Amino acid sequence: MNTLTRTNPLRVCRVLAPALVLVLATGCGTLDSGGGGGDVTLRLVAADYGDSEANSTAHFWGDVIGRFEEANPGITVELDLQSWNDIDKRVASLLASGRTPDLVQTGGFADQVAADRLYPATDVLSIDTQAGMIDAFSRAGQVLGSQYGIPFVASTRVFFYNKAVFAKAGITAPPTTWDELRHDAELIKAKVPGVTPYGLPLGPEEAQAESMIWAMGGGGGLADNAGNYTFDSPQNRATFAWLRTNLVEKHLTYADPAATDRKTVFNDFAAGKVAMLNGHPGLVAKATAAKIDYGTAAIPRKDATVKPATFGVADWMMAFKANGHRTEIKKFLGFLYRTDNQLAFDEQYNLLPVTQETRTEMTGSGRHRDLTEFLNALPTANFYPYGDPSWDKVSGLVKQQIGAAVKRDGNDALAALQAAAATEAGRSRR
Repeated sequence: MNTLTRTNPLRVCRVLAPALVLVLATGCGTLDSGGGGGDVTLRLVAADYGDSEANSTAHFWGDVIGRFEEANPGITVELDLQSWNDIDKRVASLLASGRTPDLVQTGGFADQVAADRLYPATDVLSIDTQAGMIDAFSRAGQVLGSQYGIPFVASTRVFFYNKAVFAKAGITAPPTTWDELRHDAELIKAKVPGVTPYGLPLGPEEAQAESMIWAMGGGGGLADNAGNYTFDSPQNRATFAWLRTNLVEKHLTYADPAATDRKTVFNDFAAGKVAMLNGHPGLVAKATAAKIDYGTAAIPRKDATVKPATFGVADWMMAFKANGHRTEIKKFLGFLYRTDNQLAFDEQYNLLPVTQETRTEMTGSGRHRDLTEFLNALPTANFYPYGDPSWDKVSGLVKQQIGAAVKRDGNDALAALQAAAATEAGRSRR
């Protein structure tokens, strides 16, 4: 950890699992200890976005915490860094044992709101910090009109296409409508053998994302504005029927989208084996490293009658009230959401900002031209129903079942998913 610079260098106290899953603190106490001797110890559980010790998020947090503690000598911050596979289990274990953390940075928040464990965002964010958030993300953090989820980092999806494949097929511009996409896919199939025209990943890795993108493009969605699930809506039935008859049955995508994961499609695009797909910013680095001459554009929609909609994903910060550290949490979050700190994180992982100033910096600096389409999409992003405490379980159902909607009994699959989602929603609201 000698790359971290701070007054009291972080030390690795114990290893929980693989090398990158570490508990880091100013001392070698655990989460229920007093930490490094400050007047107040804030306990932060955070997800690791890196895939090795070299790019572990430990380096980012070590720098931020070190500078914060130096500026606020009465506050110590203990960091419990977890892999994405383990963080939810870790938080559940801490809560069950009465060792409630002060802050948790992970993928959701609604279940903790339902358990009445969180401070509202207005209690732990200054007026300036709140005002600086991109409004679409602040709204996505609301439950019943009050914000509890504090956006930490963002991602949007855009349309990727292989320019070399397009040139071979005689295509001069990316499609803007579904009919244009189908037409381009047919040209690619006819003129560029060995390339899958469109990558449709409806397998269990992240089927909820691809299905939501297509549902929005057809004028539907996974839930309505009131938070009711809408899998079996007429718009969604028409969308998945279009996918079945125009892409799957015409052999313009994978033979079985329900068995095809996003990772497979991304890898195939980077290998030049897929011509078109919807992707997040991580695909930029992957395609660039593979020397794919790619382009990005807005995601095609059914036709001009459908309002353009962008799919966004956010990870969240939550502030727990059990320890009564509202004032100290507010100080730390005010420091964390400074533009320099947000920019450092976003640039390290090629992710998107949640604050206006960071977005302005990334848009205007000239260093992020490859993210232009993603950054432009941020203000109008639409999200999963994060505020519904049933979403975690419903999203699991979507991953396993939505792929069947592009098969011959697609309407039956959507009806079954609708019923199962309604049951989960009813349980969560009791």
